[in-house]
Amino acid sequence: MNKKAGPMFYIFLALFVFLVMFPFLWVLASSIKPVAELFGDRAFIPFTENMTLENYESVFVNYPFLKYLWNSLVVSTITTVYAVLVASFAAYAIARLNFKGKTVILGLVLSVSMFPQIATISPIYIVLKNLGLTNSYLGLIIPYTTFTLPLSIWLLVTFFRKIPFDLEEAAKIDGASLMQTYWRVILPLALPGIFTTAILVFISAWNEFLFALTINTDDEFKTVPVGIAMFEGQFTIPWGEVTAATVIVTVPLVIMVLLFQRRIVSGLTSGAVKE
Repeated sequence: MNKKAGPMFYIFLALFVFLVMFPFLWVLASSIKPVAELFGDRAFIPFTENMTLENYESVFVNYPFLKYLWNSLVVSTITTVYAVLVASFAAYAIARLNFKGKTVILGLVLSVSMFPQIATISPIYIVLKNLGLTNSYLGLIIPYTTFTLPLSIWLLVTFFRKIPFDLEEAAKIDGASLMQTYWRVILPLALPGIFTTAILVFISAWNEFLFALTINTDDEFKTVPVGIAMFEGQFTIPWGEVTAATVIVTVPLVIMVLLFQRRIVSGLTSGAVKE
């Protein structure tokens, strides 16, 4: 018999939601305040009568923020498509085919994903510099695969293992080749997992900072995280513009997650439930 949740449950739930949302709400409130109200006694008042959108206007007028957004969108989208496509083939082979060394390959994938970025940034930068790929989209897409591809493979292996092997055997009996089985039988059933992986990879690439800061130093190719960090002036930090830019780049991700939350949850749980 199901027990009804008591009032304490909702109190703790409301407190938890408030603690989780507080940083974003504080940034949102700061983005619509005049600079004079960001500090002092009125700094602790979330919303005042002097609310303004000047910070948002300044972000687009005084900085090439649209270019930063475009750069992040291009790099994150291409990285996501490339990483998920390659990872889907690799994960299918590891999860569905019998060959020696599968455990070793998964171990190598895990070990690569555990390397800190600061330990790999120097050799990656030297290679890209010698190839003439710094200050370019490709110069970020290549190193981004060092952390998005292992993540994609690990997630997709779990999803592919969840699919019943009987469907694959039935396809073989019907005369389907290995690739036909993959494209027509396995891939459609793994779409929730692929969709979930794509969203996680996109967010990871969108938020990446260290590679973008080191490899692309030209304003023409800076991404959003680096662009916001460069808002800092010689003597002051424009906190109002920084918070406004933070809201602008965060809201699309929040909306995307809210719109596709059912698919994300479906994809994550489908790999965790055993038959």
